[in-house]
Amino acid sequence: MFKKKLKRVFITGLVVVVPAGLTIYILFFIIGIMDNLLLVIPERFQPDTVFGFHIPGLGAIFTALLILLAGVVTTSYLGNKIVEFGERFVGRIPVVRSIYQAIKSISDSVFTNKTKSFKRVVLVEYPRRGIYSIGFVTGTPNREIQEKLGPTEGVYFPHALTPTTGTYIIVPRDEIIDVNISVEEAFTLIISTGVVIPRDRPRAAVIGDNGNS
Repeated sequence: MFKKKLKRVFITGLVVVVPAGLTIYILFFIIGIMDNLLLVIPERFQPDTVFGFHIPGLGAIFTALLILLAGVVTTSYLGNKIVEFGERFVGRIPVVRSIYQAIKSISDSVFTNKTKSFKRVVLVEYPRRGIYSIGFVTGTPNREIQEKLGPTEGVYFPHALTPTTGTYIIVPRDEIIDVNISVEEAFTLIISTGVVIPRDRPRAAVIGDNGNS
């Protein structure tokens, strides 16, 4: 009896400690990466040298201020022209051009909210008939693909445990099944390999979350 109670208490502790511990670890990892950005500053002007000791998180503040400054500069007429000139210059470098344009397209879609990428959770028979995978609609393929394949949508399938990697496929629209869960719940379901099941809720609530309203 005592062993069962001890086991139950231990598992309860794990449920609390593991998510909190991993979250703290990831935050410190990200902060550590951002702190390393301060190394671009000449050594005598680095915070560690000026203050005589290390202050965690200054890199994150520096990064946020740098992004804010870039936004302020870019929104001005002169700054916008400088950015355009830089993009034209990068566009003439073969390998760098491909990488930059791909990353810029992704960031435009995600941060400027110009598209409905990753706002629809769907089910598709993948990787074969009879087996369904949860994916996210990333957009509509170009006209040439539409003319050859008919009405289609691009769908991204994140890999379990490592959702930053995955598979992109083009699927006929009539084979896509919209799912009544939010994007956050779908990611949680995938990352947890199906252990965390999304709760049932009204259709209207999910439509708002998925950005289909």
